[in-house]
Amino acid sequence: MTTTVLRDATHWDEVVAELGYEHLRRHGLRHTGLTWMADAGVPLHVLRIIAGDGSLQTTQRYLHPDLRALVAAGRSLSGHLRGAPAPSRPLAASLQAL
Repeated sequence: MTTTVLRDATHWDEVVAELGYEHLRRHGLRHTGLTWMADAGVPLHVLRIIAGDGSLQTTQRYLHPDLRALVAAGRSLSGHLRGAPAPSRPLAASLQAL
């Protein structure tokens, strides 16, 4: 099914015009829907199937974490770093030992 057939079958242009959302695009809704599902905890491999993508990398391109998720990630890292013991020797020496 082509996007034109889908647009015409759903009367997309008429519906968004009547709602006053002419700027709204179906593809944008794809990004939003996948992001909301990811934020709700749906695993990436399941999102890939829902989206019909061939690879996880393609699905990941659709995901846009919101500001709250980014702030929470930063807070999580800060908490981890505050609780981490200091290395017994400098990082450069630790890397050279590898």
